[in-house]
Amino acid sequence: MIESKKRWRLTEPDAHAVRDIQQELSLSSVLSKILVTRGIRTAEEARAFMATDVSAIHNPYLMKDMDIAVERIRRAVDNQEKIIVYGDYDADGVTSTAVMMTVLQDLGADVSFMIPNRFKHGYGPNKELFQQAYDKGAKLIVTVDNGISGIEQVDFAVGLGMDVIISDHHDIGEAMPNALAIVHPRHPEGSYPFGELAGVGVAFKMAHALYEEMPDHLLELVAIGTIADLVPMHGENRIFVKEGLQALRDTPRPAIEALAEVAGVKQEEINEETIGFMFGPRINAIGRLQDADPAVDMLLTEDAAQARSLADGLDVLNKERQAIVKQIADEATAQVESQYPDGPPHVIIVEQEGWNPGVVGIVASKLVEKYYRPTIVLSLDPETGKAKGSARSIEGFHLYNELAENRDILPAFGGHPMAAGMTLEATNVADLRKRLNKQAEACLTSEDLVPVVDIDIPVQLEEIDTDTIESMRYLAPFGMGFAKPKFYIQGVKVASIRKIGAAQNHLKVELASGGSTLDAVGFGIGEIGDQLTPDVLIDVIGDLQINEWNGRKKAQMLIEDIRTDQWQLFDIRGIRQVSRWSKLIPERDQVYLAFNTETVAVFKTLIPHPIHSVDSIGQLAGEKHHLVLLDLPESEEQLEEVLKRLTPKRIYAHFYAKESQYFEQIPTREQFKWLFAFIKKRGTFDFKKHCDELAKHKGWTRDSLFFMLQVFFELGFVTLNNGLTEIAESPGKRDLAEAPSYKKREQQIALEQKLLYASYRDLKEWFDAKVSAKEEQVWI
Repeated sequence: MIESKKRWRLTEPDAHAVRDIQQELSLSSVLSKILVTRGIRTAEEARAFMATDVSAIHNPYLMKDMDIAVERIRRAVDNQEKIIVYGDYDADGVTSTAVMMTVLQDLGADVSFMIPNRFKHGYGPNKELFQQAYDKGAKLIVTVDNGISGIEQVDFAVGLGMDVIISDHHDIGEAMPNALAIVHPRHPEGSYPFGELAGVGVAFKMAHALYEEMPDHLLELVAIGTIADLVPMHGENRIFVKEGLQALRDTPRPAIEALAEVAGVKQEEINEETIGFMFGPRINAIGRLQDADPAVDMLLTEDAAQARSLADGLDVLNKERQAIVKQIADEATAQVESQYPDGPPHVIIVEQEGWNPGVVGIVASKLVEKYYRPTIVLSLDPETGKAKGSARSIEGFHLYNELAENRDILPAFGGHPMAAGMTLEATNVADLRKRLNKQAEACLTSEDLVPVVDIDIPVQLEEIDTDTIESMRYLAPFGMGFAKPKFYIQGVKVASIRKIGAAQNHLKVELASGGSTLDAVGFGIGEIGDQLTPDVLIDVIGDLQINEWNGRKKAQMLIEDIRTDQWQLFDIRGIRQVSRWSKLIPERDQVYLAFNTETVAVFKTLIPHPIHSVDSIGQLAGEKHHLVLLDLPESEEQLEEVLKRLTPKRIYAHFYAKESQYFEQIPTREQFKWLFAFIKKRGTFDFKKHCDELAKHKGWTRDSLFFMLQVFFELGFVTLNNGLTEIAESPGKRDLAEAPSYKKREQQIALEQKLLYASYRDLKEWFDAKVSAKEEQVWI
């Protein structure tokens, strides 16, 4: 048995809807099933979804206050008033800044930008920077990807005599700033048709209004910010990303070519994963470690050499960021394991001095991935007495709303249902931990604390080929709200198992069903290789990919999770070093069983767990899923009785035997006959004195000789007189098999043949019969 690490949530698509879409659009059954599973019910909806026509983009003036914002910006441009674009230090904020700077420069504005330093100014509007803007003569501040939570800061700017236009997409609190205009897709007084835009999407809508036409040349920036900010991949976001990705592949913008070069990708092959895993992290890295201004400069420059130099700098910072993240993540994990040895609480909050506040959000994500708990990672500043950090959440725990219930100790916070940033007094961290855990206990069930994976469709191995996988690009781009499809393969055999990687921490298997096979790779799950047994039927979920090597394309699955409900037999016979197999035994629900008392003495110093006898099995409480058979039973019936009492999901067969009888076998009747005649002819014989000579003469072992002698004694064929063996006066006629020692050896050899020296398949069949009988009995 292998338990899945996640909750598998599979939706069966409506067969009629699948058939209609398949026939109308000439799509494969796999693609049609995916679309229906994702909520697309008709051919018309499917056609519109895949077309992503730019004509479906909404009029920017449908957004509340857009007219006010455009009029004020145009007036500032006409009057050559100094404008400050006030951005943010993440990839969304950087691309938003670049979009707004581009349109205002094209309009001839006197414009420059400001981005707060994460460490000095924190997130969002900042009075010090607003003062600097005023001192530089600014008359108008336009925020991008921030501002909706800056109530006091906007009041400060307005008090200085500046106008403030806010463009943002973050959650709106109970009150909004006193800005001249608030351009927000979810404005409470607005009715914009699509509320899930990224910050760069809002900036693009303003650019659209200012240009009075669609600014296609900015779509590449919108795609980067939208993907990096993890907003839902539907509606306008899907259109922006699909069109933007095409623009990125063709753009002459020096920054894109430079980023592609440092990331080691071909510009013409850029896709959403390129942005999510290569471009986005590099753009984000600079704002996590220092001022983010160079990232904006890189996106805006028309000089290829400058763009490459700036991209190289981002690449270096990204490597530094990765090292810092690993160190903090290791320290945070150690803190969790130390504080909660029995398992993490509903909400994890870890804090420490010296942690870089620019990367704690990434660390929080890693802890959520490891423990699947809402997590806050805080950096403590002993000089200010503040705790500053980031939070990440799980399904069912609306992070922003839950934090909002603690405004009295959270003077500064903002974010989304799944992510947030905050600053609070260090002395209030313990109180926040207590409060949030109480809130989480009230709304999260034990099932909620197990990660969920949504599966699109079950597939058979014979359905999987490179053409089907390549056709899935018709559904791209993928992202939040429209993830890459997950596939479910049920009841396939593991034809081969191999652990790969320098640390042997990855898994490569070949799945087989009927005449079809499929290569599958699982990164970071190498330990599963020790849990798979020959011919076990498993269920697998994951992503289907094409592996291309030396020009040859082959279908491959990237494994996300594995499970099997079948019981398993692990063959550890003949492995003398206990350390080689003991580490494979799970720490929970295990029973080490010795049938013979002598075995306990052999293993007691080698196994750090109690070794049970047959008599103590009945005293064990609960089901014990992992049964380790250290030695051979005295009989098949004895082992059958153990299997009746326990319900093992895994059996580890070691079957240690101090003296094996299998290869010794039982002497032939001719050998018994010769020995009897020899003793009779000699009259008496001193076996103790001359046994070695006799054994050597006949080519027998000493044990065989004494075994035959023991049989003779038990049957009354011989007697012992003053140390000398002689024929009994009336030996009679009896079958050799009547002797207890003869019977015991026969049973021992048969048992060893059936358990110790049988092939794996034969041994599995023997256990299958016993375990299956037990399971049938339970069900009855």
